[in-house]
Amino acid sequence: MSETIIQPLTELTPAYRALVESASAATKTAYAPYSRFHVGATLLFADGSSHSGANFENVSYGLSLCAETVAMASASAAGRLKGLVAIAIAAEGELAAAITGEFIAPCGRCRQVLAEAVSICGHDIEVLMLSRDGLRVRSTTARALLPLAFGL
Repeated sequence: MSETIIQPLTELTPAYRALVESASAATKTAYAPYSRFHVGATLLFADGSSHSGANFENVSYGLSLCAETVAMASASAAGRLKGLVAIAIAAEGELAAAITGEFIAPCGRCRQVLAEAVSICGHDIEVLMLSRDGLRVRSTTARALLPLAFGL
């Protein structure tokens, strides 16, 4: 898949719906006292298992960690990235509407982290971005999000 597809959450496969719901649940574990923008990300692996992460802010914003990076780094530490198939990203919080567009998309740093995972996996990764209203999903791939990434 290289094009972007937007569809209602209800039309996703059961596995992808569970993936997006897990990312939404992960927002509850975010540490975001400064932005109040709680982001969750869940990785899906070829064996059907998943692994979640949430953003972790720091008073020095440059030291903050995005949900996608937390999920990828902890999965990498567990030796899991080779089986990565997809990632779902969700957010909630009073500033979500002001900070993002219609869908919760990865920042530039996280796009490069996803590109590195593509290099590790040896195949592209599907990226599912939940809409702010939680009713629709925008699907694309890591390569489409950052077509001229370092290492690809």
